[in-house]
Amino acid sequence: MNVVLWIIAGLLAIAFLGAGVMKLSKPKDQLIASGMGWAENYSAGAVKAVGAVELLAAVGLVLPALLDIAPVLVPLAAAGLAVIMVGAIVIHARRGERQAIIANVVLLILAAVVAWGRFGPYAFTS
Repeated sequence: MNVVLWIIAGLLAIAFLGAGVMKLSKPKDQLIASGMGWAENYSAGAVKAVGAVELLAAVGLVLPALLDIAPVLVPLAAAGLAVIMVGAIVIHARRGERQAIIANVVLLILAAVVAWGRFGPYAFTS
């Protein structure tokens, strides 16, 4: 199970690293044009803030455990991503974007599994 949790955390980290970098590096108008219609309802600063949080969470899913420095940050990052995905589900539901909701639910479940495993029976021990 430890290996499964590492794989899930790694996949989540890759996904959110890409999403975060994209939101931080592209202007709001480009994000909207590329299919992120939700961004039109938020300020450019809010979109960048979401990107920064996603980037930090991606780092927090892997780096603390790899370096064995405060590995409790791994399940905290996973729990934070789960909360972000709940917010994303609400936003996409209001906009009627079913495909995005499905992706958010999958990411929510994966993040919740990592949080459960790393807080619970498969926590990193010193």
